[in-house]
Amino acid sequence: MTVDRILPTDEAHDLLGLATELADRELAPKAAAFEERAEFPREVLRTLGRAGLLGLPYPEEYGGAAQPYEVYLQVLEILASRWLAVAEAVSVHTLSCYPVAAFGSDEQRKLLPDMIGGELLGAYCLSEPQGGSDAASLSTRAVRDGDAYLVSGTKAWITHARTADFYNVFCRTGGPGPKGISCLVADAGTPGITPQAAERTMGLRASPVAQIAFDDARVPADRLIGGEGEGFTIAMSALDSGRLGIAACAVGLAQAALDYAVGYARERQQFGRSIIDFQGLGFLLADAATQISAARALTLAAARLRDAGRPYAIEAAKAKLFATDMAMRVTTDAVQVLGGAGYVADHPVERYMREAKVLQIVEGTNQIQRMVISRALARG
Repeated sequence: MTVDRILPTDEAHDLLGLATELADRELAPKAAAFEERAEFPREVLRTLGRAGLLGLPYPEEYGGAAQPYEVYLQVLEILASRWLAVAEAVSVHTLSCYPVAAFGSDEQRKLLPDMIGGELLGAYCLSEPQGGSDAASLSTRAVRDGDAYLVSGTKAWITHARTADFYNVFCRTGGPGPKGISCLVADAGTPGITPQAAERTMGLRASPVAQIAFDDARVPADRLIGGEGEGFTIAMSALDSGRLGIAACAVGLAQAALDYAVGYARERQQFGRSIIDFQGLGFLLADAATQISAARALTLAAARLRDAGRPYAIEAAKAKLFATDMAMRVTTDAVQVLGGAGYVADHPVERYMREAKVLQIVEGTNQIQRMVISRALARG
C-alpha cells in the first residue's frame, strides 16, 4: 500500500525517495537469507551511512543532514517495512550518537563525522543482567585512576555488542541512585572490554545481542560525557528520542505485514471468491489499516513536538506503547489471514510476528511506558 505522506520540504520528499530506492534494492532482497543465517549486515549499514541516512537528525557541521525528526522517523519506517533488523540498527546507532552530539564537548564532537557517517558503529550500554527497567540501580562501576577510569561490571541485552566500534557505557562513579551515574564513550577494542556469546533470540536474528563484560577496562577521562553524575539525565533524554525510533520501526513492520496479508487475501480463493471479500477477514484488515494510520499519526505528532523544542517525553511514551502493541496485534492477525501458510517460513509474516514482540520490550518495556504516562497523569 502506498502511504500518502505530507512532507515539510522537497528535500525531504527526495530523501524518502532515496530511502525507498535503497530499501528496495539493498534491504528487501537480503532480509530473509541474513535472518536465517543470523548474520549482521554490516556492509548494508555502511551503504546507508555513505548515502547520508545514518545522521539524518544531526547538524550538517558534523556530517549530518539536519533533518527534522519527523522526516527521520519516516525514513526509519520505510527501512523497517523492508527489513526490521536494519531499521533497528539505524535507530540504535542514532541513539548511540546522541550523548556526544547533545552533551559532548567541542573536542568530543570531533568524533561525530565518523560516527554519523557509518564508519564507526555504536552501541548503547545501559541495561544490566539484574537491572533493565530499573536503570537507576545499575552497578557497573568506573573508578578514577589518573587520566582514566577503570570500568568493571557487566552490561546485558546490548544491540551491536559484537560488531560495534564504540560503546556508550553508563556506569556508577558516585553513590547510589541516579545522581551517581555517569556516561563514558569507550572504544570497542579497549583491553578489558569483552563481548560475550550472542544470545539466541526469537526474532531479529540478524541483529546481534549479547552481554559485555568490563574488567578494569581503562577508558580515558576525556571520554566522560558531560560531568560526573550526569549520566542518568543523558540516558533518559536519549531514550525519549529512541522510543520514537522504535515506534517508527513498529509502524513500518506492521505496514509490511498488512501489505503482505492484503496481497495474499486478494489472490487466495475460497468458496469461489477472494478471501478478502469475506467480512471476517476484510474487517480485520480494515482495523489493521486504521490502527497503523493511528500509530503513524501519534508517532509523528510527538516528533513535531520534539522538532519544535517542546516537551515530548510523555507523547513519545504514548507513541512507543501504542505503536508496538499495534504491531504485535497486526502481525499476529497477518498470520491468521494466511492461515496455515502464515505459520511456515515460506511467507514472511511468521518472521514479522516474531520480530514484533521485541519492540514491546526494548527502549523501556510497555509496562514502563504505562508507568511513565500514568505518573504524568497523577502529577496533573
